Amino acid sequence: MSVPPWLEPLLSTSFFSVCRVHRDAARSECNMFCLDCNGDAFCFYCRSSRHKDHHVIQIRRSSYHDVVRIAEIQKVLDISEVQTYVINSARVMFLNERPQPKAAKGVAHICEICGRSLLDPFRFCSLGCKLVGIKRNGDSSFKLECKDEELAVERREGIERKPVSSRSEEEELREGTQQDISPTTPPPPPSTARRSRKGIPHRAPFGS
Repeated sequence: MSVPPWLEPLLSTSFFSVCRVHRDAARSECNMFCLDCNGDAFCFYCRSSRHKDHHVIQIRRSSYHDVVRIAEIQKVLDISEVQTYVINSARVMFLNERPQPKAAKGVAHICEICGRSLLDPFRFCSLGCKLVGIKRNGDSSFKLECKDEELAVERREGIERKPVSSRSEEEELREGTQQDISPTTPPPPPSTARRSRKGIPHRAPFGS
């Protein structure tokens, strides 16, 4: 199948409402979607209680539009031909097309479906437009082509095995932001061993 069964439900889901079950909790915003259940959006607490071992992705927002981090979506979809953006240090893509009153003149690249101007030579502005393009032309696909089947399994497990551990981390992941992950500090270079103190110098014996 060129389109996974959970994609259309994801694109039509309304996110960022307040969870009816955990409305008084700190993280009650419904910004998560389960690829196994294909249901409604849910919050952090629903994930812990109802989707613990499922494949879950988190949706962010940029300028009132839903986006998903490339690091998450590329594990389950072939996202080639879709324009990506860097927002607050996070590389993301939009779920659906965004209205554009009038295309700017002299734009070199536009979305094949909605005509939105693009920054780079991609075919589509969003996952939704790529879906329309697949249905209309059949010359593209969302299916991952993995030569190694174990790699495909690792891609999906990478989503479910990465919990959001703290509120501060969750806040930095919202709104299209990304927590800065610095490379691990390299070990210091091996220190030069101190030379042992020399003993009392002995003068060489005089030759006879």
